[in-house]
Amino acid sequence: MTKVAVISANGRVGSLVVKELVERGYDVTGFGRKAQNTTAAQTYIQKDLFELTKADLAEFEVVVDAFGTFAPETLHLHVEVIKHLTALLAGTKTRLLIVGGAGSLYVDPEHKTQLVDTPDFPA
Repeated sequence: MTKVAVISANGRVGSLVVKELVERGYDVTGFGRKAQNTTAAQTYIQKDLFELTKADLAEFEVVVDAFGTFAPETLHLHVEVIKHLTALLAGTKTRLLIVGGAGSLYVDPEHKTQLVDTPDFPA
């Protein structure tokens, strides 16, 4: 059975990823900085993602980065998270999958309207 780690497993996207992976028969370990609030993962480890080590991720065939933040003052963390995870997984056979959302994409040439603000964007 494929072992998958989901980073930010408690988040909106992370919890959905965990649920889907478990339903598809994967062995899922969720990682999060707060106490577990997703019940789908077979295993949960409470640890800030910036404190993760190579040893923490060594047993996984796949690592899913579901980290998300939307406040302008924290957007830079997306790049820092990717740098941290790629450094931990460099030289290994572990695949890193990064989950992103399209809601923040601009749909007009003036960059005033984001996809999330359109009537067709799903709830």
